[in-house]
Amino acid sequence: MGYAHPEVLVSTDWVASHLNDPQVRVLEVDEDILLYDTGHVPGALKVDWQKDFWDPVVRDFIDEEAFAKLMERWGISNDTTVVLYGDKNNWWAAYAFWFFKYNGHKDVRLMNGGRQKWVEEGRPLSTEVPSYPPGRYEVPYRDESIRAYRDEVLQHILKVKEGRGVLVDVRSPEEYRGELTHMPNYPQEGALRAGHIPGAKNIPWARAVNPDGTFKSAEELRAIYEPLGVTKDKEVVVYCRIAERSSHSWFVLKYLLGYGKVKNYDGSWTEWGNAVRLPIAKGEE
Repeated sequence: MGYAHPEVLVSTDWVASHLNDPQVRVLEVDEDILLYDTGHVPGALKVDWQKDFWDPVVRDFIDEEAFAKLMERWGISNDTTVVLYGDKNNWWAAYAFWFFKYNGHKDVRLMNGGRQKWVEEGRPLSTEVPSYPPGRYEVPYRDESIRAYRDEVLQHILKVKEGRGVLVDVRSPEEYRGELTHMPNYPQEGALRAGHIPGAKNIPWARAVNPDGTFKSAEELRAIYEPLGVTKDKEVVVYCRIAERSSHSWFVLKYLLGYGKVKNYDGSWTEWGNAVRLPIAKGEE
């Protein structure tokens, strides 16, 4: 498929052949956190992206110590291969991938096609919740080079104007134009204002995937991004509403296309659309 880092993607066949591999831990990360209980890849553990990853008090992620304890509880050590998959074409699995990389985990991968492909192929599902011996884990570093913050994004608008940077809004066209604050057919909640960050290009995340949920080839992906000025030589910031869809596009740009300077703005529109003194734009650009 011509990917820059093909090792971060594994097929459903690969996962099926490694279900009993003690060096591999499979994690399911769904938008609907109850879906896991109806049946999951045998041996997979459930990730509650809100409860497990978010600090209960501060609007931020859990710290390094809490992440290490979470890994040990799941039987994950620093040398464990972590494979992530989920519903919604791997939105939340990509979010978890980004968070694992933020915490410096070396070997983390996505199952191409996610839960959708596994189910469509008629592969087995289990309702048994597995348990594993505790792992030994220490966060080696936090990679701030892949995370963008509000003030940084505000400064990035100037880089966009100067041609040194690019902002990619991966939400639906309706959200981008300011007609909705959330995706069509979802409750319109989370932000007081609708629109997009000035200068952002609208490239919906779903353009990167095939009907079966797998990623398009590198050639097809380049044809999506490059004509809109999203090129390797620029500093790229991606965002959506709460960063799950943008994590998917971040994964495409950084790992499938090999962009060296791409960050995920996890505050995304929920922060930007509610913040005082931040500019917004509406309509097409």
